This record gives sequence, structure tokens and C-alpha cells, in this order.
Amino acid sequence: MPASVDAAPPEQRIVEAAAVLPEIGGVTGWAGLRWAGGAWFSGRDASGSPAEVELATCYEDVRSQPGFVVRQERLPPAELVDHDGLRMTLPVRSLFFCLRHARTLAEAVTMADLAAFSDLVSTAEAWEYALAHPGWTGVPQARAALLLSDENSWSPPETSLRLLWTLGAGLLGPLTNCPVFDLHGRHIGTPDVLDPESGTAGEYDGKLHLHGRQRAQDERRADRFRDHGLEPVVVTAADLAQPDLVVRRILAARSRALARGSSARSWTVEAPSWWRPTRTVEQRRRLVLEGGGHLLRHRRRAA
Repeated sequence: MPASVDAAPPEQRIVEAAAVLPEIGGVTGWAGLRWAGGAWFSGRDASGSPAEVELATCYEDVRSQPGFVVRQERLPPAELVDHDGLRMTLPVRSLFFCLRHARTLAEAVTMADLAAFSDLVSTAEAWEYALAHPGWTGVPQARAALLLSDENSWSPPETSLRLLWTLGAGLLGPLTNCPVFDLHGRHIGTPDVLDPESGTAGEYDGKLHLHGRQRAQDERRADRFRDHGLEPVVVTAADLAQPDLVVRRILAARSRALARGSSARSWTVEAPSWWRPTRTVEQRRRLVLEGGGHLLRHRRRAA
């Protein structure tokens, strides 16, 4: 890929690729989701290199060029929409493309989680589309990804941690970003993942969590968790590169939590009446319609 393409921001690359679209065609895949407002769709692949912009068309009169790839597929005009000056496929179709063409199942699950993070596509909407298109290439992977997806993951590393919890450690799927309260209804904290049976709280700490004020805040929160009978297990980016190590730490923390027993607990996941739930795409969309969008501002600060 030319150096100029490599250096260009994703929005510029999307606009340049969209310039060649035929009458029936649209930006799709990660680029379609990015243009629709997907905060985590950075346009970079796992190695950090620019990902090609994907274009969907039902004609053969447009060819792939450096920086973008053209996919000729069935494309009803009803699945195209104009958004901020560009024609793109509906977000649910863009996500379906991502799920089918992802290099790994874990990557596909991450794509589904990230589309839900920005409330672009709910799991139910993705399932409805997948079931309506059973014969397309990659559909088995798309369905497998949706079975493992979660609408309340807040970042790709959190999804990786959850998959190590389930596929790696063989445990039931944990609750994601579930607020935890003391027995008087005060908010203790919101761990990235939580096993409510044992009280094991998994936390992913990125670069911002390793130093200074954020590190001190994290330590205080971990102390609160322990004081109320939760067992924190903290994972970093370096840890995720050693999945077997992470699995062992998860299982060890869970064993400690189970050995402590429920009598040491002074926490609950039962939210007080004043708490506004935001665990699902539907709940968050309703909150925005009701004027509570400011409660979701953290979702606009993705990388």
C-alpha cells in the first residue's frame, strides 16, 4: 500500500474510495461502520497497518485498487443509505460483511461487540439479517460470532478478556461492565467482567491505567472490591499476549473467591431504583430518545 495511503486518516481513505462507486454500490465493512459513527473502527488491522476500505457493488465495472477492495455481491438498493455525503450499506449489512470476512472467530466477535458499543447494530438485528442470508460465504463464522457477542463490551481488550474467560478457561460467560453496589445501594464500581457466582472481577488495564492518578484510582477501587468480598484479577496488554497465563490467573482468582464463600459478601448486582440501566443497545437507544444521552458520553471517547 502506498505511503500516502498509509499516512492518510481513515475518513480520507473512505472518501477517496467512495469516489469510484457506481450507481448501485456503497462503502461497507469496517469503513461503513466507521462512517456511521462506530467509535472503535480505526481502519487498522491487527498489525497496525491500514485496512483496505471495502466497497460493495453488484456490478463488475469497478475494480479494486491500492487502498480499497471491491466486493461484488447481491445488493438490493434498499440496503444502501446516504450518510453525511457518502453512500454506504446499512450498518447491519456492513457488520455482516465484517463477521463473514474476519480472519478469526475472535476478530469477528470483536467486530460484533464494537458495532453494539456505538449502538449501530443490536445482536437481535444482526441475527435477523444473518438468518435471512443463509447461503452467503462466511455465514457459519458470522453465526458463531453472534453466539459469543455481547452488547456491553467497552473495548477490544475487554472482548479478548471475556473470550479467554469463556473459550480459554471454559467458564460461563461473565457479566460485562455490570455495576456493583453495596447492600445500601451505593455504587462500588463497574468491573470489566464479573462472575457473579464466585465474585471474581476481571479488569483490563491499558496504558492509561499504569501510572499516575489513574493508577491510584484503580488501586482504591480494587481495595473497595476486596473490602466487599470481590476478588479482582487485573490483566494488561502484555498479559493478553500470553493467553495461557491469563487463563491460569482467572482460574486461580476464581478458586480464591469460591473458597472465601458467600458469607464474606457485602455486594450485589441488583441496582437501586435510581440507576439507569445501559447494558443493551435497546436500553441505550431509549435513553438517548429520553434525553439521557449525556450518560453515555464515555462511549464517544474510544480510540
